[in-house]
Amino acid sequence: MEGTTVVVTGANSGLGYEGTKAFADAGATVVMACRSEERGEQAATDIRREVRGGNLVVRVCDLADLDSVATFAEEVREEAEGIDVLCNNAGVMAIPRQETADGFEMQLGVNHFGHFALTGHLLPELRASEGESRVVTQSSQAHTAGEMDFDDLQSEREYGKWSAYGRSKLANLLFAYELQRRLDDHDEDIVSVACHPGYADTELQFRGPREMGSSVRMSAMKVANRLLGQSAERGALPMLYAATSDAVTGGEYVGPAGFMRMRGSPEFQESNAASRDEGDAARLWTVSEELTGVEYEFQ
Repeated sequence: MEGTTVVVTGANSGLGYEGTKAFADAGATVVMACRSEERGEQAATDIRREVRGGNLVVRVCDLADLDSVATFAEEVREEAEGIDVLCNNAGVMAIPRQETADGFEMQLGVNHFGHFALTGHLLPELRASEGESRVVTQSSQAHTAGEMDFDDLQSEREYGKWSAYGRSKLANLLFAYELQRRLDDHDEDIVSVACHPGYADTELQFRGPREMGSSVRMSAMKVANRLLGQSAERGALPMLYAATSDAVTGGEYVGPAGFMRMRGSPEFQESNAASRDEGDAARLWTVSEELTGVEYEFQ
């Protein structure tokens, strides 16, 4: 991947860290989009100790703040001559109800709206890449528990931490597939593909119990991760496959092929029928443009 530029959100930990390390090891320049500059720089230092190739650039990007997303995108536009791969990887899971700086329910705001805005801002840079570029959106098998209730999209009337997470992951898939349809309509040389890591042992699982102050849930999650989870390094494989495989043509869903799709090598899979609902996808796109103020400028 020498001569390529990759942007990875949530690059300082978990799947983002492992993906960043693999991209750098293959020779890519990786822009590490991190909420904390300090944690991002520490992660970059750790990666440089392990790999010889690549170039790491740390930039602040708080997906819970659309102003931060816009500032990050502007910095990337000023510094990069094009983006070959954008990995919409960062996320939050099953946390008590909170709101982003812009008033969005936090899980939907970070997992979907933040990445929707980021991708729209960076579309010109993706287009400027030589040859095909890719947008890889990290979803989850939890999308099957999600439902797009447009009358209560922000879960203001009724909130369940897992149902809200499922909705945000369903939104990721609706976005990824709708983006591919619109790219096809405008004959853009950009590919949109979705993936999921299966069950990976990362810090993602611990934020909810930590914010609830539940030591019991923290202990239970540690046991579950140890028994069921594969390593973060293995969990990053679907994202890496989606970003680099010649077999990807656009609109696919990549996940682990092993036991209950929780672990194993990457393969193409089918997401549920709700994720393929073109009516919901188009409606979510319109709502996302209205709420984020980001309109995609296709050629």
